[in-house]
Amino acid sequence: MPAAPDFPPAPDQVKPQRALISLSDKAGLEEAARALHEAGVELVSTGGTKAAIAGFGLPVLDVADLTGFPEMMDGRVKTLHPVVHGGLLGVRNAPTHAQAMDQHGIGPIDIVWIDLYPFEKTVESGGGFEAAIENIDIGGPAMIRSGSKNHGHVAVAVDGESIALIVAALKADGATTLALRKQLAARAFARTAAYDAAVSGWFAGQLEDAAPARKSIAGSLAQTLRYGENPHQTGAFYRTGERRPGVAYAEQVQGKELGYNNIADADAAYELVAEFEQPACVIVKHANPCGVAVGGDLSEAYARALECDAVSAFGGVIAVNRPLNGDDARAITEIFTEVVIAPGADEEAKEVFAAKKNLRLLIPDGLPDPHGPGEVFRSVAGGFLVQSRDRALIKPSDLKIVTKRQPTPTEIQDMLFAFTVAKHVKSNAIVYAKDGQTAGIGAGQMNRRDSARIAAIRAREAGEAQALRTGGPAHSLAEGSACASEAFFPFADGLLEAVAAGATSVIQPGGSMRDAEVIAAADEKGIAMAFTGVRVFRH
Repeated sequence: MPAAPDFPPAPDQVKPQRALISLSDKAGLEEAARALHEAGVELVSTGGTKAAIAGFGLPVLDVADLTGFPEMMDGRVKTLHPVVHGGLLGVRNAPTHAQAMDQHGIGPIDIVWIDLYPFEKTVESGGGFEAAIENIDIGGPAMIRSGSKNHGHVAVAVDGESIALIVAALKADGATTLALRKQLAARAFARTAAYDAAVSGWFAGQLEDAAPARKSIAGSLAQTLRYGENPHQTGAFYRTGERRPGVAYAEQVQGKELGYNNIADADAAYELVAEFEQPACVIVKHANPCGVAVGGDLSEAYARALECDAVSAFGGVIAVNRPLNGDDARAITEIFTEVVIAPGADEEAKEVFAAKKNLRLLIPDGLPDPHGPGEVFRSVAGGFLVQSRDRALIKPSDLKIVTKRQPTPTEIQDMLFAFTVAKHVKSNAIVYAKDGQTAGIGAGQMNRRDSARIAAIRAREAGEAQALRTGGPAHSLAEGSACASEAFFPFADGLLEAVAAGATSVIQPGGSMRDAEVIAAADEKGIAMAFTGVRVFRH
């Protein structure tokens, strides 16, 4: 490890004499370049950036004028030179550095503004392997890191906001402050780290390496949050760059600022509602769905989802998989709702929601592919877990009927609907469903029997509420339902609770040491049961 040299303290103020600029995205270049020139800063650049600056009528040197070497090897080598990096790394007030710079004709570079080759955009747009390789920037990160290491003397900009801070400082005082240069260096190191994370993650994907020796996660700040899960916790929201339709890149049309829990619940709701092809509605409360239904249109789907558990739905998050109209919005705004997330909303719907000033309306660009690839992360003390996204898709042909009684076609549809919902419910999970509507959901219990009991309670309460509203006889919505368990029944007691609740069919992964006991109990009760062979735990 290099010993720390005894450098003189960095100056608080540096009046810049020279700036090196190299940009892929030239938005804002003319305004900033003119401001730098007017502040007496000499401009140095390369290639297209140099041509653009010259096109603005501003004097600009080519990097080759400094190095004495032309750009070569198809642009791969142009700034990797001691004159460039010496100008960035040289400690101006250190005698040995000043002597070396003078001896070798190295002039200081006081500002470096670089935005890096567009590697992420190349990959996102579907560019091939060779295109991605050529868009891995080498000289840019090297210059950014050199300037940032020497932030005592150099101001580094990696984006429009950074150069705007530098320009503002020059207009105010004609110089950059040490505090500003430290702030810019921190931002710059974060940018190069994120860039390298994108490259390493992409390369691991090309090799189909699910567990590379090192794993980097990078994100760009989307917003600071008022707090985390609780008011005494800090919170922030970052985008990873994965262009998956959802809450991260949704347009917030209206409402209060999103909170930590709002974002988490909206994501959970939207991922589930995307599983259905018919018009569907999902209501989520505290990370679990409390009502899920499909219908002929969104208004019907919402009404049926709300019917499942209207008590829990109060203050919840609503997700739908079709654009909203005015009627949909009027129905939704009849109760207090925190967030509505939908792939669209017409003007009438927006006007209706506008009357509810605090309600957040989010419009993502489409629906996520529930069976598309991706990774899921979770932090633990001293590390993090990573796994592939749960892409399980169970079709009728995947079912293994293990009971004497065969399920009816309607029961098979109910079982598949219930199992799809169970995939998005915290384990241990039991879901009763019938006719494209959840009847009762039991989530997050330490044993499966209790989940079955809680789901049955919800189903009875929903049936009682329905009877009060319609004047009909009280009954449980679980009567005649399909019961889904996201993991196997370790004992027959959980299955018997489902039968007692009114379920006539059961879907579960199977695989318990007591499968035979559970199957025998199902046969004794005359219900149909299917094994999926796939467990869908959600912790």
